[in-house]
Amino acid sequence: MLAPERRSIILERIKKHKKILVKELSRDLNVSEGTLRNDLKYLEDEGLVERTYGGAVLPRPKFIENAFQLTHTVNQVEKAAIGKAAAELVHDNQCIILDASTTGLELVKNLMHVSSLTVVTNGLITAQELNRNPRIKVIVIGGVLRSGSYNLEGLLGKDLLAQIHADIFFTSAHGFTITEGMTVYDVYEAELKKLMAANASKVVALLDHTKLGKRSIATFAELSQIDTIVTDSNADPQYLDQIRDRGVNVIIAKI
Repeated sequence: MLAPERRSIILERIKKHKKILVKELSRDLNVSEGTLRNDLKYLEDEGLVERTYGGAVLPRPKFIENAFQLTHTVNQVEKAAIGKAAAELVHDNQCIILDASTTGLELVKNLMHVSSLTVVTNGLITAQELNRNPRIKVIVIGGVLRSGSYNLEGLLGKDLLAQIHADIFFTSAHGFTITEGMTVYDVYEAELKKLMAANASKVVALLDHTKLGKRSIATFAELSQIDTIVTDSNADPQYLDQIRDRGVNVIIAKI
C-alpha cells in the first residue's frame, strides 16, 4: 500500500472515530507500527492530526474553527497579486468554475467589473462575495460542509457538474510538483476537483511560490491537464522554466 493511500485511510478513520491506535491500525492494515508512526508524524506536520501516546486524535478545535481565516492570512500579498493577474483571463459571457480556495477568493474580488458571467463554485464565502455583483450568475455545487471551513465537498454535485461546460476552471492546491501535479490533503476534495477539471475547456492553477515543489496526499490534476499557472514573482525562475518546457503557460504576478 502506497503512503498517500495509507494516510488517506488514517484520516478517514480518525475523522470517523475521533482517535486511532497505532497497534490496532497496524493489525488492520498489515503495516508496521514504525511506518504508521512516520505517517502520523507527516500528518501532524501538515496540521491534520495531533499525535498522542500510542496513536493520534483530531486537532484541537481551536485550530479547526478558524481554518479558513488562518489560511486566508497566509501569503496574503502574493494571493492578492495572483488573483488580480488571473482576473485578466476572465471575459464577459464566459462560464467559469472556481474552487473554494482563498486564492480563488482574491480572484473574485477582481471580477466586480464584468457585465455578464456565470460562476460555478463549491465555496460558500466565494458565492457570497460573487453575489455582490448582480451581473454574475452564481451556481453553488451541493455537498458536505467540511468542519472548520466554508467548502462544500463530496460528489453530491456530480450530476450538476455533468451538465456544465465551463470555459475555465480556476483552482489552487496545497502543493504542486512537476511529476505529481496539483495535490490536496483530502481525497474527497480531490475527487470533486477532478470532476471540475473534466468539465472545463481550460485549467488555470493559482499557486503562490510556497506551493511550488510541495507535495500533498491526493492528485487531482496532472501537469498535462494544466493550461496556465499563475504564480508570484518570488517563485524560483528555474522551476518555472521547467514548467514552461513542458508546454504550460506561466503568468508571474508582481508583488
